[in-house]
Amino acid sequence: MTLPIVKRYLIAFEQYKWAGLSTFMLALGVSGAVAMILEPPETPPYTASGILTYQNPPVLFSETGQSIRERGQQLNEGMLLQPRVVESVMEKVAVTPKELKDNLKVNIKNQADAPSFIQVSYRDLNRERAVEIVNVMMKEMVEQSRLINTQQLRDIIDTVTTRLEPVEQELRQAEKALEQYDKREGATLLAIESGVLPEAIVGNQKQQQDTQIQLDTLTAQIQSLQSRLGLNADQAYVSQALTADPIIAQLRVQLYQIESQLALLRQDYRDEHPQVATLIKQKQAAERQLQARASEVLGGDGIAAPLRQANQIRVDSSLDPARQQLAQNLMTLQTQKETLQQQLENLKKIEVDLRETYRTLPNKQLEKQRLEQELAYKRALYDKMKAQLVDSQAAEAETVSSLKVAQEGYASDVEIPEAISMALILAGGGLAGVLGGAVLIFVLGMLSGKFYTWEEIKGALQEREVPLLGLLPNVMFFEESFQEMPLLLKPHSPYLEYYEKVRSNLQRSGDKPARVVLITSAGDLEGKTFCAYNLAIATARAGKRTLLIEGDLRSPSRVESLKLAPEPLSGTEPLHYYGDANNCIRLVPDVQNLYVIPSPGPVRQAATVLESSEMKRLLNEVRYRFDMVIIDVPSLSANNDALTLEPLTDGMILVARPSYTLSGQLGEFAEQLTEIDEDEDSTKYRPRLLGAIINGADIEVEWFEEPIEDNLIPVHSATSQRTLPAQSSPMAQLPPKVKR
Repeated sequence: MTLPIVKRYLIAFEQYKWAGLSTFMLALGVSGAVAMILEPPETPPYTASGILTYQNPPVLFSETGQSIRERGQQLNEGMLLQPRVVESVMEKVAVTPKELKDNLKVNIKNQADAPSFIQVSYRDLNRERAVEIVNVMMKEMVEQSRLINTQQLRDIIDTVTTRLEPVEQELRQAEKALEQYDKREGATLLAIESGVLPEAIVGNQKQQQDTQIQLDTLTAQIQSLQSRLGLNADQAYVSQALTADPIIAQLRVQLYQIESQLALLRQDYRDEHPQVATLIKQKQAAERQLQARASEVLGGDGIAAPLRQANQIRVDSSLDPARQQLAQNLMTLQTQKETLQQQLENLKKIEVDLRETYRTLPNKQLEKQRLEQELAYKRALYDKMKAQLVDSQAAEAETVSSLKVAQEGYASDVEIPEAISMALILAGGGLAGVLGGAVLIFVLGMLSGKFYTWEEIKGALQEREVPLLGLLPNVMFFEESFQEMPLLLKPHSPYLEYYEKVRSNLQRSGDKPARVVLITSAGDLEGKTFCAYNLAIATARAGKRTLLIEGDLRSPSRVESLKLAPEPLSGTEPLHYYGDANNCIRLVPDVQNLYVIPSPGPVRQAATVLESSEMKRLLNEVRYRFDMVIIDVPSLSANNDALTLEPLTDGMILVARPSYTLSGQLGEFAEQLTEIDEDEDSTKYRPRLLGAIINGADIEVEWFEEPIEDNLIPVHSATSQRTLPAQSSPMAQLPPKVKR
């Protein structure tokens, strides 16, 4: 598999190879001119060298000291040539920073089969001065190694000391949390462990059974007394209370006397007779007194006397002593029954509480285990940090330098070098030209502003948090079916699975599956129409009722690729064309479940048509008639048609293509669609970006034998156009209307 940067370079090489060749020729010419005028070299200076080796310190008793020793053997040049070392050498030997930078060389050699060492070299015209600088430099490096080890140890101690206090606080909080939980839930956990809670549940059920038996017994006794009295408990209470009242008894006697006199007088006189009228008034007054007294006796709790007639009161107050005793027994049993019923309800509530406690017991046990485990973790961390602190403090006395001088500085005699040959200079110039040309081609490719590989586009989308819905390979198609666009009309095309992956990812994006989507791109020639057509075909192949809408009203229709002919008169009255959905929707003959609304374009004032009520009504209707609606619209850089239609859909999809998509353009539109401004009004509508598709990726596609063998050719932009006969679209083949 070729690396993305290599693929990018090969593409840039094809475009800028002449610039690289020019750079190579220029470097070769410059090297030739330099070779002709180059003077012979002067006598070289003396080079003094010394060697430092890693030393093993004395016996170590701390693990931290051992770790510091191992780190001390991983030094680099930057760690050894700290400003302190350079300044000390400059002060002791009187050398300038430029001289040290130009003539000092530190070579760290790490060997697997031999001890590692550090070689320090210095070039100077004076041999003694070169040796002195090397020796001083090595001594300062040894001291610097000791300071590095000491500083590392001090950093460890400071870090552990800083972290130890909050860790100890967390440990105490964990201990307190476990202690409080034990105080709050310990009794419950102990009850289940000792078996008290299950016994309480069983005992509660036994009490309920006993109480229910008592209730059944009392109910039978009450029913027996009610059948003997002919009264229920409330009626027995009323009769017993009225019968026991002496005033009511006196009023009853008075009424009997009045009624007896009335019966004698009415034999001889009418009701208008003064004596009869007087007795009637006395009777009415006695009845009113009887009703008032009955109300006082009964207390007015819903069965009060004012609601009763005098005759009924007299009947209710006529219990004999035996029936009064039965009524008293009935009321006593009723009171006992109500008490037992209340007791039974309380037992049931207690059982619910016990069962709820028993049900939540596993959670409480798990919570206690979690608190104990958390406490164990924090205690282990605290103990580890405490041990580390003690170990680090013990390692302070063991810290020494990791380096020692193995060989003092030494400068050997020098020989006068020979002049560099012209061939070697030309070879070096040619090599520099090749490298310079390669770098120039790479830089020009970077400055072109385009994505050359699909990996670069994927990285840019991930950086801006744009979901990637799928990768679409370069399409190869059969020569016999060559057409303006390489559509996947064959049911066994190997490319359908890539579009099926895009469709399934699209259904999983967002809170709910998208039904109406826009497909657009940042710029032109990125394959948005190609992706829209083939995605619609793949969706229809999956058994979904799919509608493809050509939303680019500024360009001619391309439905000829689907063996359909556009409506010739649709461009004259586009609003009328979109106003009748049944007439503008066309059935694709070669793909089952696929329908298309051809574009009437090019039309004038396309934005007006897209903003019309006919277009809104059409999109609202097809949303409920089709499982998926795909709208192909112009690119975002061309016009605002995509943003005009987006509020009527579930969101838009961006299409990008290597070697065509501009990085700045894609980044600008992606940030506009995904960036959320905190100061912006939250009620303001923002376009929804569902994700992106990378078209034309160089990925391998497995081919398999088709029923008819054809030659495969790569996809190029075709210019041929064909006029096909108009296809009929019977109303019976359209999806039915769905009531909203």
